Amino acid sequence: MDQGMIGSIFTVVVFICFIGVVWWAFSSRNKSKFDDAANLPFADEEKEQSKKDKQES
Repeated sequence: MDQGMIGSIFTVVVFICFIGVVWWAFSSRNKSKFDDAANLPFADEEKEQSKKDKQES
């Protein structure tokens, strides 16, 4: 095996891993998990806002 063949095999393996990650990220089974994770920063804002409202009262 020369360096060109090893580089080609490595490229194919990385490409297959990339396709696997893309498939995992866009599968409908994970959509609800990703939606929940995307809304996490906004959940903190609601808690902070309720604390501010309590302090002002």
